[in-house]
Amino acid sequence: MRKFWLLFAQTTTIGLAILFIINTLKPGLLPSAARGGVVTLHESVTTSGKIPAAGFSIAAQKVMPAVVNIFTSIEVKAPANPFMDDPRFRFFFGDELGDMPQRGSSLGSGVIVSHDGYILTNHHVVEAADQIEVALADGRKTKGRIIGSDPETDIAVIKVDLPGSIPAITFGHSEQAQVGDIVLAIGNPFGVGQTVTMGIVSALKRNHLGLNTFENFIQTDAAINPGNSGGALVDVNGNLIGINSAIYSPNGGSLGIGFAIPVSTAKQIMEQIIQNGSVTRGWVGVAVQELTPELAESFKLGNAQGVLISEVVRGSPADKAGVYPGDILVAVDGKPLTDSNAMLETISSLPPGKIAVLKLLRNQREVAVQVKVGKRPRQKAQE
Repeated sequence: MRKFWLLFAQTTTIGLAILFIINTLKPGLLPSAARGGVVTLHESVTTSGKIPAAGFSIAAQKVMPAVVNIFTSIEVKAPANPFMDDPRFRFFFGDELGDMPQRGSSLGSGVIVSHDGYILTNHHVVEAADQIEVALADGRKTKGRIIGSDPETDIAVIKVDLPGSIPAITFGHSEQAQVGDIVLAIGNPFGVGQTVTMGIVSALKRNHLGLNTFENFIQTDAAINPGNSGGALVDVNGNLIGINSAIYSPNGGSLGIGFAIPVSTAKQIMEQIIQNGSVTRGWVGVAVQELTPELAESFKLGNAQGVLISEVVRGSPADKAGVYPGDILVAVDGKPLTDSNAMLETISSLPPGKIAVLKLLRNQREVAVQVKVGKRPRQKAQE
């Protein structure tokens, strides 16, 4: 019996050692289930803004295999021929010219983030698509399936299954990016094929643009055009720092004002989507507006900071807790609020079911209200 258990222990130890070596050196050989559904990502140790001696070709060559072209299509119903109401027209041409389904198509880009085929892209690239084709830089093409998406940050995750090696990008640290850093944008503009453009970080933490519900964009002047959506914004070492998402342009072309979602945000959303299929956020059911100096003066608040509650959803957690329109929301769980964006991010980060304390100003007096945080309803993407 002792020999049996000794043999069993040795066999188990050797097996675990082999599994550890494969998971470390060749993670793509293991199915996701073998690793508890956790996606293995590559992260750089640090982000350096120094220009490499060899220029940007090494960074581009490092990233390009992990950036894919995404082609989506959806069945749309063409409008009926206006002459179909005429019986003589139908006699000669039949009913074939009636409501005939057609396929609409669009294109975008994506970034492979793991060797088992997970791809980050924009929600608006794959929204409502019933067919997704992914083309890799090495010429391989395959069908992709949507794992989940988040319209409020414009992030989506799709999955491909391919034999052989699948390249994956290395994650950088978007929180270390600085205005003036050189960056490269890689994607498939106008469907012409994989393209690399160069620019700098023009600004950080751009919000209040009306693009997404949650905004914290990296602004860049690297040329971004239609088709670049979902592509990679990388530093000079080829580390991913953002997912290209939108441009400011009245004519659809690049004017040097592009916006990318920081990789820190994209990574958090991606992990929730892969683990849960969706993103869960806290919600209390209030609409707010900025507390301008004029409003503060009208409420006789002096230099008080916070946001003005303009609406309370009936039956919401805030309504049940006794929050009213006209209250000034000053802090949540002791965290001061400076504007509506800070309020939205603070409350959405709270787990549903948590009891949060809202500090309010009502009739120039402080009021503390306990609210049981609810689950934020799924919102539609911004137009």
